[in-house]
Amino acid sequence: MRISPQEVSRDLSSKRDYYEVLGVGRDAGEQELKQAYRRLAIKYHPDKNPGDKEAEDKFKEIAEAYQVLSSSELRPRYDRYGHAGVGAAAGSPFGGGFGQGFPGFEDILSDLFGFGDGLGGGRSRRSAPRRGSDLRYDIEISLEEAAAGLKTKIRAPRLERCDSCKGSGAAEGASPVRCSTCGGNGQVRYQQGFFSVSRTCSTCRGSGRVIQDVCKECRGQGRIEKEKTLEIKVPAGVDTGSRLRIVGEGESGEPGASSGDLYVVIQIKEHNILERRDANLYCSIPVSFAQAALGAEVGIPTLNGPESLRIPEGTQSASVFRVRGKGMPALGGRGRGDLFVSVNVVTPTSLSREQRKLLEELARIEPRADRATKNKANI
Repeated sequence: MRISPQEVSRDLSSKRDYYEVLGVGRDAGEQELKQAYRRLAIKYHPDKNPGDKEAEDKFKEIAEAYQVLSSSELRPRYDRYGHAGVGAAAGSPFGGGFGQGFPGFEDILSDLFGFGDGLGGGRSRRSAPRRGSDLRYDIEISLEEAAAGLKTKIRAPRLERCDSCKGSGAAEGASPVRCSTCGGNGQVRYQQGFFSVSRTCSTCRGSGRVIQDVCKECRGQGRIEKEKTLEIKVPAGVDTGSRLRIVGEGESGEPGASSGDLYVVIQIKEHNILERRDANLYCSIPVSFAQAALGAEVGIPTLNGPESLRIPEGTQSASVFRVRGKGMPALGGRGRGDLFVSVNVVTPTSLSREQRKLLEELARIEPRADRATKNKANI
């Protein structure tokens, strides 16, 4: 199709001044031009304005203006002759197209919108081999084991590299071949509006190679599920939710990539008597009325077995005694918590004849609580 000189003239006369399009003066430097272009390109980019034809036209106009004014060859011609001086090089109806033959233009769009090397005819690149996935293994231990630390063995299921194909996924004697969809580039180019964008090839998943004769052992996956026995060391002082990281014991990665890590997550069983709060332990023990009144040596539970605690005479119910250093060790070995013992004075519910007689005698000679309260009120 031929374009008449009259049509060309009308088209050039309808174009806005490139300096006006970018909103800069005619003496604008390279950095000022780039900043103006970036600001406007982000504002009018089609991805940010889907379905907006006016925004798309402005984006093209902005790109065309920057293409010319940032070129050391085109800008002097434009300053001297206007739009007629740059012609096809600026994406005019003479031919060519915006962005074609313009070094650095694709880099700016890539920097702005993250399209990578595949934009507008740039070179493609294959995806890097993927690292193996991290795994989680939950283990439940007792409070005593958490306090002392322990060594134990676990059996962790995971995906490991197939020994038959050495992780390639191809049958013995066969090799992966070049992907016909992307031509071995690992990416496929799509036209998006007025420029092209490269995406990871869905056939080969970015590797650039496909397996035609798959390994029967792993069915072309390169990995098979196995169970590995590992000996782990749980340090003293761990608590529920503590995680142990075992580097490289997760799932195997793709050929050329590292394995993931294994995270062992600790759960502490609930103790029958002791309650843990950070590094301190708490418990409640029953004592008789006579023990509380006269004082006594009473047995208390600890992580290392029963021990004795001296309570003074006249101990009241709910009194709390602190036993230093009988709590949990701090993770990393820096000190130890305490044990807090709460005393619960037990009132007997069934008395023998002798017990009743003794208590009645005690009641006769001791001051009555209600009488003492009345006397205080009269003072």
